[in-house]
Amino acid sequence: MGLFNRFKSKEVLPKIDLSSFKVDMHSHLIPGIDDGSQSMDETIAMLAKFESFGYKKVITTPHIMSDFYRNTPEIILEGLEKVKQTAKRLNLKIEIDAAAEYYFDETLIEKLEKKERLLTFGDNYVLFEFSFHVEPPQIDKLLFELLSQGYKPVLAHFERYMFLLNTPEKAKEWREMGINIQMNFNSLGGHYGPEIQKQAEWLVDNKQIDFVSTDCHRMDHLLILEKNLVNPYFHKLLELDLKNGDLLR
Repeated sequence: MGLFNRFKSKEVLPKIDLSSFKVDMHSHLIPGIDDGSQSMDETIAMLAKFESFGYKKVITTPHIMSDFYRNTPEIILEGLEKVKQTAKRLNLKIEIDAAAEYYFDETLIEKLEKKERLLTFGDNYVLFEFSFHVEPPQIDKLLFELLSQGYKPVLAHFERYMFLLNTPEKAKEWREMGINIQMNFNSLGGHYGPEIQKQAEWLVDNKQIDFVSTDCHRMDHLLILEKNLVNPYFHKLLELDLKNGDLLR
């Protein structure tokens, strides 16, 4: 074997076409109401980037978290309307909608027990998240309440929860119950660390993902995504039966 062949670099894959995913359903683009965009200029720049990627629609999902981001459906929808009006004035073509990312704390169970209507997207999907580091109590109760009230729960960024790193098969168990699993693109590129990347790769290899999204808080997240479009696992995503495209209907 010649010296050249011994050190021949690996084949570089082409960049994937993000337009294949059609809809991003997890982002933080309404200015000033959570830890995402802090100005309308920033929001419009990110929406323009989504449009340049070929996305047809963005469903932005501000945090609802009792201790930090006390958003309400009214606050979110009012902010959404301002974003839509500005985007229209600037001739952006991308469709913009909003739901919420509900943090699982005591107030979420209360909302469900009181039958308060949650902000949903698509076919009654509701996005929720856990604490990253500590397993919350009453997960089974939360999932039962969501399902029994006719919601289609979507667990945000499954791969990022430290208490699930050694039990990735929990994704399969929950999906069999009717829970949808969402994964962040940038988890596959190592943005959140090697353990999170390994968990994300497991989800792809075992086809345990329903939605893949940016979880975009700022332009950096989209630029990191753009740099990783040759990642082999991004190519594998194209082989999965994801539900992103269904959200255009």
